[in-house]
Amino acid sequence: MKAKVKIIPPNDAEEARINAGIAADPDNPEWSKKDFGRAKSAKEFFDAGTYSGLVSLKRKPGERGPQKSPVKERVTIRLSEHVLKPFRESGPGWQTRVDAALADWLKAHSPSDLSA
Repeated sequence: MKAKVKIIPPNDAEEARINAGIAADPDNPEWSKKDFGRAKSAKEFFDAGTYSGLVSLKRKPGERGPQKSPVKERVTIRLSEHVLKPFRESGPGWQTRVDAALADWLKAHSPSDLSA
């Protein structure tokens, strides 16, 4: 289980320094009530095509985005220690290297060539 991150709010002196920095930034001033009143939602701001494109990109929490390469399937597999150990010792990306080794083996063999 992941440990929860404890958020420590700034003390009064830190809060004052943060607010002073915000007030002194001419490129990003703090919004006034008037600014918020003029603000538009994304649906109002963008044309319909752009807005629908943005909405289609929105994912649910925990949902992965489009894969850059073909999607792989998560499986549970038991491997002998003498087979697994060299891959793990090769460092990060070892599972990708196992996948590549199996794919390379399949170029010249068929799973039916083996007897269980």
